Amino acid sequence: MTELGIDFTARQVPAEPDDRTAMREAAGTDEIPVLVTDDGEIVSGEEAILDHLNDRHDERADAPRHRAKARAEVPTFAELRGDGS
Repeated sequence: MTELGIDFTARQVPAEPDDRTAMREAAGTDEIPVLVTDDGEIVSGEEAILDHLNDRHDERADAPRHRAKARAEVPTFAELRGDGS
């Protein structure tokens, strides 16, 4: 979201889905991740969220610098992405 220049608020939720009552009440799902847009649209799951964001926002000009900095500061970043880059 940083690379797209989107301001956001991240909320922590309980690890166990059975303990996510407040999330189910607010978002109608206990699936994580879930995105609730400013206009109240709810998008669940990584792929759906990425598709939603990429369809509506252009990458910032400095996005490659953000990625490079993240890789330098968090050596396991590429491993987490699973692509080795």
